[in-house]
Amino acid sequence: MNIRTLLAAGAAFALIAGCGAPHIGQYATDAPALDVQAWFNGTLDAHGMFQDRSGAVIKRFVVVMHCSWKGDTGTLDEDFVYADGTRQKRVWTLKRTGPGRFSATAPDVVGSATGTVSGNALRWQYVLALPVDGRIIHVDMDDWMFLIDDKVMLNRTAMSKFGVGLGNVTLSFSKRREKP
Repeated sequence: MNIRTLLAAGAAFALIAGCGAPHIGQYATDAPALDVQAWFNGTLDAHGMFQDRSGAVIKRFVVVMHCSWKGDTGTLDEDFVYADGTRQKRVWTLKRTGPGRFSATAPDVVGSATGTVSGNALRWQYVLALPVDGRIIHVDMDDWMFLIDDKVMLNRTAMSKFGVGLGNVTLSFSKRREKP
């Protein structure tokens, strides 16, 4: 097989693989409409798990998120507790960059995350510096969050490296009722 044939086959595969991917715009009319600044405000509780590429659950965790906004800048202060007792903290700084558009940074995010909202959906894409077996690897994260109602949001994140799937993170967020 010559190089042209290989390139053509690779391009065809990429085209076919890309056809099945969802697009954020397809959720434009889905309700309830997600207001990122209103939803990520106050205290949120999340329960999640990481599954490897075979589907086996590798990690389970809970997260408490303290969220606040000043104008177009938000802080999401996340405290993770894993089933094995280990703890992790991540503090995101979000910035509204335009209608339905956000950027975000965190200490273990390479560069910045980009987020787009449409209808009830929010898609975040970023590179995470992930500690694995004593070293740091950079993995691509593709988050899809869907607002179910005024109390619950579901999140599924595909993790990959060089386009190869590593696993998925699934999260359920719930908004705490603020005491009067």
